[in-house]
Amino acid sequence: MRNTAFFLGKGGVGKTTLSAAFALELAKRGKRVLAVSLDPAHNLGDALGVMLSDRPAAAAPGLSAMEVDLGAWVERYLEESRSELKATYAYNSSFNLDSFFDIMRYSPGTEEYAMLWAIEHVHCELSADFDVVVFDTPPTALSLRFLALPTISGLWVKELAKLRERILEKRQVVTRLNPESPTAASCVDKDDDRVYGKLSAISRRLGVLHRLFAEESFLSVIVNPDVLSVSEALRIKDELDRIGIGLDAACLNKRGISTASWRLDDGLRRLPFFELDFRSEGIRSLDDLSRVDVTALAAEFLGGE
Repeated sequence: MRNTAFFLGKGGVGKTTLSAAFALELAKRGKRVLAVSLDPAHNLGDALGVMLSDRPAAAAPGLSAMEVDLGAWVERYLEESRSELKATYAYNSSFNLDSFFDIMRYSPGTEEYAMLWAIEHVHCELSADFDVVVFDTPPTALSLRFLALPTISGLWVKELAKLRERILEKRQVVTRLNPESPTAASCVDKDDDRVYGKLSAISRRLGVLHRLFAEESFLSVIVNPDVLSVSEALRIKDELDRIGIGLDAACLNKRGISTASWRLDDGLRRLPFFELDFRSEGIRSLDDLSRVDVTALAAEFLGGE
């Protein structure tokens, strides 16, 4: 059984409700469950009826929950990068790091990397205390970017490592030809090279996250009975297929809420498919949440148990 689940889909389709109901159902079945909200517009605490922070807190018997503080993780990511650059360029006092990081704070990719390291923290530091971790994700665009980052960045780091190897090989050649050259005093062995070591460490971190997403997680995409959410779910499936991450289930939420014409594409219907009734009275308590029937979805996740 995989021990991590992600709920994906367009904004407003019901990811928070279904992920919370799913986590609660698993807890009722005797699992120790951690529900984690990655969505900057946190509603997981509202669904569970508890105040949440960036640390796990009890929400129900067997169920703990937390809301990732993305702003704090952005600051942590920037501070780690700042410390590394200061150490690397300590000799250059004219390099204005503060101005650089003021710009980097708003650069493309910063939020995605911060979220990736937050997921790594949950997976590596917190998950050992639980049987299952359930992630409520942000809307599609941000989710696809952080899911793709380990694969894309892994390719980039791999090429950088090859380039560094070639540099070290050329240093070795120069050193053999002229042992008195300045190059001889620099690092020529990749096992001792700090830059190569750093690239290798990053590659290992990214590899752990790619395996988490591609091999160790149960990914469900949620749609509503409308054309837009189905189209977005198809885009999610296509994008994940390109990076070797497969969907495990499709969920139709809010069944019956719309009378408009719509069709579930065969690409999604070939997945294990689950229909859930719309609760017109809304979700106001754990009792309301427990009446969202996710028993079949939980059984699919648990497999042969």
